Amino acid sequence: MLNRLENEVMSAVFSLCDGTDGCLVSPLDILSILPAKHRYDIEKLDEILNALKCDGYFDLIASERKGEKMYVINLKESGFAFKRQARQRQRDIGFKILLAFIGAFATFIFGLILKGIFGS
Repeated sequence: MLNRLENEVMSAVFSLCDGTDGCLVSPLDILSILPAKHRYDIEKLDEILNALKCDGYFDLIASERKGEKMYVINLKESGFAFKRQARQRQRDIGFKILLAFIGAFATFIFGLILKGIFGS
């Protein structure tokens, strides 16, 4: 399971690849999509991209073009399934919240029944 920073970077990479198998992007392209509140820098981005590469989300090749660092990213199966897994996680959380409400409601009703039977 990805942490918040890895999730944000993977989401940015997924959107930059735009439904294709891979893409050629610069670190500045990725940084421009990421939220500013975490204050990403290129070194932090490199660490996160390498962690995602090790987790099997994509193949990563760092190269240079006209003196600017570039990444060649080719998505793997886990990378393609990233958005589907995110939607599934949201559904699971929603289901757990619904179950909690149902449990609380059932407990309330059960309490009322017991109070009616044993009345005070």
